[in-house]
Amino acid sequence: MTRRLLIVEDDPGLQSQMRWCFSEELDITVASDRDSALAALRRTEPDVVTLDLGLPPDPGGATEGFGLLEEILRLSPMTKVIVVTGREDKENAVKAIGMGASDFYQKPLDAEILTFVVHRAFRLAELERENQDLSSQRNGTNIKGIVAASPQMLAICRTLEKVAPTDVTTLITGETGTGKELLARAIHDLSQRGRKPFAAINCAAIPENLLESELFGFEKGSFTGATHSKKGKIESANGGTLFLDEIGDMPMALQAKLLRFLQERLVDRVGSVQPIPVDVRVVCATHRDVRHLIETGEFREDLYYRISEITLDVPAVRDREGDALVVAQSLLKSLGKDMDRPNLVFTEDAINAITGYAWPGNVREMINKIKRATIMATGKRVTAEDLELPSKAPANNMQLNLRQVRECAERQAIIQALRSCNNNMAGASRLLGITRPTLYNLTDKYNIETSTEAPNA
Repeated sequence: MTRRLLIVEDDPGLQSQMRWCFSEELDITVASDRDSALAALRRTEPDVVTLDLGLPPDPGGATEGFGLLEEILRLSPMTKVIVVTGREDKENAVKAIGMGASDFYQKPLDAEILTFVVHRAFRLAELERENQDLSSQRNGTNIKGIVAASPQMLAICRTLEKVAPTDVTTLITGETGTGKELLARAIHDLSQRGRKPFAAINCAAIPENLLESELFGFEKGSFTGATHSKKGKIESANGGTLFLDEIGDMPMALQAKLLRFLQERLVDRVGSVQPIPVDVRVVCATHRDVRHLIETGEFREDLYYRISEITLDVPAVRDREGDALVVAQSLLKSLGKDMDRPNLVFTEDAINAITGYAWPGNVREMINKIKRATIMATGKRVTAEDLELPSKAPANNMQLNLRQVRECAERQAIIQALRSCNNNMAGASRLLGITRPTLYNLTDKYNIETSTEAPNA
């Protein structure tokens, strides 16, 4: 992984000397004032910044440097800032550490000491990033592979966590590409059956005349070509979980046999007269409206009530507040790593396109588009064109204020964290990666209600 260093220094001579210390091993960007430093911060997302406090228009003081330090820590709190001060300027160094700088270095330049301080900061950043990845790789959920930040999807995950340890038959509904099989596997993994088999079958992908034998198995000689006995999917899942995908497409004749199995937990192989007891949990999924299928006579109502003891209705990506970008960024990171193109980032037009697109194919469509973009992107920046998405430029009459945009996003993130932690401030602060006093200050700033109403006595 490339280490990125931003040097903020207005003296051209010192810029050259500092570049020389690291030129062979780091991706270095240099800025000489506050505006160019902030632009470089957004563009390169450095892991470490060396910051000379004496910047124009106040090269003799530290006002501009402190202002820039505050903005860097707000925009990129994980970035390690090493403040560069004069030999006798310990007071400002201490103040900078108090504001959140990770270290300080006193002039004049000593290449060996500076290299040591900078590499120590990189190592600290890497350790913190690894720790954050371990603690937050599930993106606010305890479910492997599920990326979610929206209240809608977090609610689904909380329900799933409660349902998984039980043995209730579960129906997962939702549009194609929303991750229904992933949720089914999560139910299995989080249950006591997690070490037992997980058998999946797509009821829409197998011809009707073969589906029965695939599900229930068959005995030798039961039909032409049956040269040996074979277990069906239900038997192969014994002790574990059976996942029936697209159950809304199951033929009516087979629905009756499935209903009997769910009632008696006995499997009748094709051509057999001896039922076989099976201990299996059943999870079903469909993208179709089952109630409409019942009304049109395509699905048995009694079977519906058997398979839907608990129903999880997975929202489409377009109905999950803020999740499109969260999921896209997670996919870009994982696909980039798999395809040996790490450190890819979305451009502003790509972000606008992702958030403005309806995603009719949901996460499955997103995977395809981001995989293509990972291949097609020039350099490290992924554009809307790479994604084959229409560019969504802001309306001309829209007054954009970066501070307001940041504050709006910050407020929404705090609200979502509090919701997911049931208004527990300690849990929400851990989820957000900030201290509790900071969270209290932010909830006061944005007038966010943090208390839960006491239950009636």
